[in-house]
Amino acid sequence: MTIISAAVGLFTASAQTLTLKECLDIGLENNYQIRIARTDEQVSANNDSWAGAGGMPSVDVSAGYSGNMYSRNMTDQSGGVTATRDVLDHTLSASVGASWTVFNGFKVQATRERLRELHAQGELRTRMAIEDFVADMVAAYYNLVRQTIRMSNLNYSVELSRERVRIVQERYNIGNNSKLDLKQAQVYLNADSAASLKQHESLTSAMIAVQRLMGESMFQNYDIRDSTIQLLPSRNYFSIYTDVMENNLSLIKAESDTRLAQEEMRSVNSRNYPYLRLSAGYGYSHSIYGSGGTTDRDNWGPDFGATVGINLIDGKHQTERRNARLGIVSSVLTMEDLTVNLVTQLTDLWQAYENNMQLVNLERQNLLTAQETHQIACERYLIGDLSGIEMREAQETLLDAEESLLQAEYDAKICEISLLQISGHVMEYMK
Repeated sequence: MTIISAAVGLFTASAQTLTLKECLDIGLENNYQIRIARTDEQVSANNDSWAGAGGMPSVDVSAGYSGNMYSRNMTDQSGGVTATRDVLDHTLSASVGASWTVFNGFKVQATRERLRELHAQGELRTRMAIEDFVADMVAAYYNLVRQTIRMSNLNYSVELSRERVRIVQERYNIGNNSKLDLKQAQVYLNADSAASLKQHESLTSAMIAVQRLMGESMFQNYDIRDSTIQLLPSRNYFSIYTDVMENNLSLIKAESDTRLAQEEMRSVNSRNYPYLRLSAGYGYSHSIYGSGGTTDRDNWGPDFGATVGINLIDGKHQTERRNARLGIVSSVLTMEDLTVNLVTQLTDLWQAYENNMQLVNLERQNLLTAQETHQIACERYLIGDLSGIEMREAQETLLDAEESLLQAEYDAKICEISLLQISGHVMEYMK
């Protein structure tokens, strides 16, 4: 059994029915991109501390052993006799020490603010991953709805063609239709059956896309509750524009990048200030001598110190300052460029959304006309007042009208999703 036929078998079996909200809830727990974003956010949260910025003292404990082996020649003054002696000295030591940079030109404070901003960006990236997921899931879910409706329409077309074959067969048996009419009806039935079978592949692919976003294994036994593409009430352009300027996550991240560049400049400028470092410790050492009048010696006690200094010349400092200043300029330009792109994107999306909404209304009227025309054609065909070709044209016109409306509704839905995402309101689908 092929993969596609296995999936088709699952669609025909009893399945658990899921709504869009349930798909979103499952995906928020299982989606891998969201889980990765949350893990990265936790890393940035762990780094967001004074210790991570270098503002806390460090304490070290150490212990060591050293040995010194050498040979010594000693000559007696009275007799001139020279003796050689091998000597081994030992030293054992242990100490505990602490050091703390009390002031370093506000570099610690700048680093602390940078870590705090990176933590905020970690949360922002998680929000972006969630919003991307919601947008992708809504689009995939309604694509599945679209493919399901298309499957239903094609199956209905197959039933119509099958009924037509039955009618032509009966007429052929009593001599009212030619064999050409019968063969023609069978050809139409085979074409509709082939289109229905091909649609199973699209339906399976749409289900797989939903399951992938949910983080579920493929070919789970699921079904969907919605049977139509539901469009939200129309929005006002100027209210969406205001929301884009205030809530768009990409724009918020660009503003955060500007603050990071400013903190980098502050960190570079910290070298213009003096620094103060304190140190303190306590140590103990025990030495064993292999020669001399002293056999061993113990030393213990505290040590402490303070270091004050300032960097006078650093060839890299001026370069780093210029680069940091350029970094601020670049981040500001990036934010301005993003703002222009967002306005352009919003205008294009709004125009497409308005056109698609008008197209939906036209296609709905066109579908009503096609349904009425098809009904009249069926009545005329049953009484023999319409040819098989004309009946087929009416059937294809109805199918085309259904497909055109379905495509218009889906295109309008995609524009709606994009407008909500760009304005920071895509989470409304979670309600």
